Amino acid sequence: MDSKLKLEITKTQLKFIESKADEVLFGGAAGGGKSYGQLVDALLFALKYPRSIQLVLRRTFPELEHSLIMNSLLIYPTSVASYKVSSRKWIFKNGSVIEFGFCQSETDVLRYQGAEYDIVRFDELTHFTENQYTYLLSRVRGTNGYPKQIKSSTNPGGIGHNWVKRRFIDGYEPGVEHKTEFDTKRLFIPSFVQDNKFLMNLDKDYIKRLEQLPENERRALLFGEWDIFDGQVFTEWKNDIRGYKSRKFSHVIKPFEIPKEWRRFRAFDFGYSKPFAVSWYAVDYDGRAYNYRELYGCAGKPDVGIRWTAQKIADKILELEEDETKAGCKITGIADPAIWNATGSAEGSIAEMMEKRGVYFEKGKNDRLAGKMQVHYRLAFDAEGFPMLYFFEGKCSNMIRTLPELKYDSINPEDVDTKQEDHLYDALKYFLMSNPITPNNFDTSDNIEEYSPIWTEKNSSFERFIV
Repeated sequence: MDSKLKLEITKTQLKFIESKADEVLFGGAAGGGKSYGQLVDALLFALKYPRSIQLVLRRTFPELEHSLIMNSLLIYPTSVASYKVSSRKWIFKNGSVIEFGFCQSETDVLRYQGAEYDIVRFDELTHFTENQYTYLLSRVRGTNGYPKQIKSSTNPGGIGHNWVKRRFIDGYEPGVEHKTEFDTKRLFIPSFVQDNKFLMNLDKDYIKRLEQLPENERRALLFGEWDIFDGQVFTEWKNDIRGYKSRKFSHVIKPFEIPKEWRRFRAFDFGYSKPFAVSWYAVDYDGRAYNYRELYGCAGKPDVGIRWTAQKIADKILELEEDETKAGCKITGIADPAIWNATGSAEGSIAEMMEKRGVYFEKGKNDRLAGKMQVHYRLAFDAEGFPMLYFFEGKCSNMIRTLPELKYDSINPEDVDTKQEDHLYDALKYFLMSNPITPNNFDTSDNIEEYSPIWTEKNSSFERFIV
């Protein structure tokens, strides 16, 4: 650190400054010094790399003016750079430029078309859309040999909460770089108000004010929790890398070989122009269910189907189940009762088309509110930190993506908004409604085992939980 600048930083801000990952996210709780860290990092980069160019963004101009620009005027020494109000740029004596910008509308990104930056910085990344972020990734380029990065800071919440969470948080260990499918590196550096000793010393009551916020805001801003947001249906959801192996306080776990003796189920929700959803579940001796595989007919765009026929879906199901069938495993199918409706085709209903291929289903119960409550009961953690429903990391990526993102319907606030990607969720409900449990199963007393459900035969077609 150059002592002449007289800048003081926290340990987490230093980690952010020193990170060499292609994409870095710094944030979590409020008061962690994220914006200050961005400004200091930008200043040091400009001084170290002559004629470098950086872009620092907020979603709106007022946010930009009242936070980043104002604070930069307090921090940046006029002995090395001057601020140009008309262009919102710091011009350094060594030729470096720090430009401040905003993207209030989706099309505002086009104002940077043709530009080249060494580093693009997003302050409050969750205020931006994924399209804005990915477009500006293309503006990070150049032939000067300097580091090329996207460095962002944010709190949980906002319109971009879900995509930011998927990109940086879900299933990844905080503070550890991970490789992407494009052979680039991403890193999430969590920060908490307790990390900011300067704020703690100067405003000792800040934490007390955060503690008075409504529950969701308090959990997001005080504890930096990403598994919760306004309007979220399943607030029980946890995808914690620390529980990946232990299975405690996490619904996403490391895959393992399913014992042959466990009962297996296949849940199905048909779609053509919308995605179809098939998910496979195994149930252990304690009645816990494990989502160990999925087949999701999504075209790559949210909620757009791949237009597979019922016959093609059935053939793919048989292919995926081939090893289990050879091993003698019995898989019970449960599906949306609507697949038995007449289609006007000479080949009959969706169910009949699939039966002709050798794929069979029982009729599921399509009670939306009761099904939703079954998901709540299953996701709830018991006194020891174990839920009754798990999802295999890497095997059920679309379920892990879509289930925690579901929001309540604005018209029917007791139900899930059906305009979302709820297809795998619907399939899950059909499975759970065939094996219902009660909230008493999750009594937090010391004698919790007496409430454990028992898996038992019924009419030799499929099995139910009996309390």
